Amino acid sequence: MNAAHDYRLIADVMQFIYREARLQDEHEYEAWEALWAEDAIYWIPAGDTIDPDKSMSIVYDNRSRIALRVKQLLTGRHFSQSPRSALRRVVSNVEVIAADGDTVRAAANAMLFESNIKGETLWASRNEYTLRRAGDDFLMARKKVDLVNKDKALFSMAFLM
Repeated sequence: MNAAHDYRLIADVMQFIYREARLQDEHEYEAWEALWAEDAIYWIPAGDTIDPDKSMSIVYDNRSRIALRVKQLLTGRHFSQSPRSALRRVVSNVEVIAADGDTVRAAANAMLFESNIKGETLWASRNEYTLRRAGDDFLMARKKVDLVNKDKALFSMAFLM
């Protein structure tokens, strides 16, 4: 069966992506971190690069750096997030791109509204996921957040995209 027509798979992927978005919006960092596989990559490119090893990135974290990022957010000493930003995002256009065994490639659009003491910011992105089955759920092996406004100066982004 073509993965794009496997409605059970699409529903499972959508639920995973929506849950990840909720955990980010509600600052549930430890639960969000638990969604990642041990060999995970979390990437937010700074430009139109296709190779994060050769170009600058806003975020290019392996699993240990993801854990460090969460640990820093949990200290309460992340001054750009004191007080924390209020976040709400809308995720849409979820697509299953391909499925091969336990691995699923998916993509979605996201619109994130951030409100903090400096004002309000709207972030838009196309997110690409590589998910790996883990029992009845998934783990993220890779997430790429392709910001629409990545070519402009970005203010502090000290939260999870």
